[in-house]
Amino acid sequence: MTTTTPPPAAAAKPAQSAGATTARPPQAGPGRFRHWLQLHGFQTAVLLPVLVISFIFTFGFIAYSARVSVSRWQGILPNLRVADPWYQVYANLATTPRFQADMRNIVVFTVLFLALAVVIGLVLALLVHNTLVARGLFRTVFMLPYALSFIVTGVVWRWIFTPSTGANTILGWFGIDPGPKWITDPTVVGNVNGALEAIVPGADFLQIQLGIPLALIPVVIAASWQLGGFAMANFLAALGTVPPELQEAASLDGASTFQYYWRVVLPLLRPTIVVVLVLLGHVAMKNFDLVVAMSGPGPGFATDMPGLFVFDQMFRAGRYNSGAAAAIVMFVLVAVIVVPYLYRSYVTKERR
Repeated sequence: MTTTTPPPAAAAKPAQSAGATTARPPQAGPGRFRHWLQLHGFQTAVLLPVLVISFIFTFGFIAYSARVSVSRWQGILPNLRVADPWYQVYANLATTPRFQADMRNIVVFTVLFLALAVVIGLVLALLVHNTLVARGLFRTVFMLPYALSFIVTGVVWRWIFTPSTGANTILGWFGIDPGPKWITDPTVVGNVNGALEAIVPGADFLQIQLGIPLALIPVVIAASWQLGGFAMANFLAALGTVPPELQEAASLDGASTFQYYWRVVLPLLRPTIVVVLVLLGHVAMKNFDLVVAMSGPGPGFATDMPGLFVFDQMFRAGRYNSGAAAAIVMFVLVAVIVVPYLYRSYVTKERR
């Protein structure tokens, strides 16, 4: 008896449930644009005005300031004719003794302030992190200065560092009389003009002493006191992510407490240190109100800052081109700090 094998049936198509629809990719052209509007139309309608306004009030005003900085605008009436040559305002700015002192001060202040604020924040974070009793109380107390305005901080620390009051009164109890001049001291220590002129040709155009103005030290202390709590908060958050097993493993390997924090914890905190340096760095570059309330330009412009220079040039002297040029220089200084960090944070991570 022979059997006949039936031919293989055609592959059955998968059954579709009732009411199911097959999604079609959006077609190119007007149909695709309408599909995009259906998905993102509301978000675009809400965000587009915000983006346009932000673009105008950020990049538009920066561009206008750059245009004014190369103009001949000096006085009440606007004069946007380009100077001859166009960089003449910046050349005059570079040879102005006050602005030279401002650039020296902002560099010295930023370096000293960042170093002191990071050290204070790191020490306070380690102390609070290892405190078993009233940890929340200490964290709040150390964060309180950050809640104050720079004006309040400047007024208080100005009284402390005025030679006739404050710190010198306490020093007088210990027989130190007269005490330091603090914010009234015009002395610049560590003068490097001679060495710079020997290395860099043309450096003799400097009309100031390159060094550390002693009157700037109290301003650094005041700023570090206020923002040390901010650095502490960032380091506390980073310390909370360190696994406790690492300390146990380090102790089993015979590492001391100092070696554990130096060789294990500190390398783990490097990304947080970079973030703190960037955040506090751009704050230091824009320093204005603290110096206004605490010392002003200081003796021999020992505590002057570019922000004070911009204000005086534009609203007191009426030299709008010079003030705008100084503002553009401040913008470039801030960009030098912020842009590499943003590039590293976003562009480099996306490529990975």
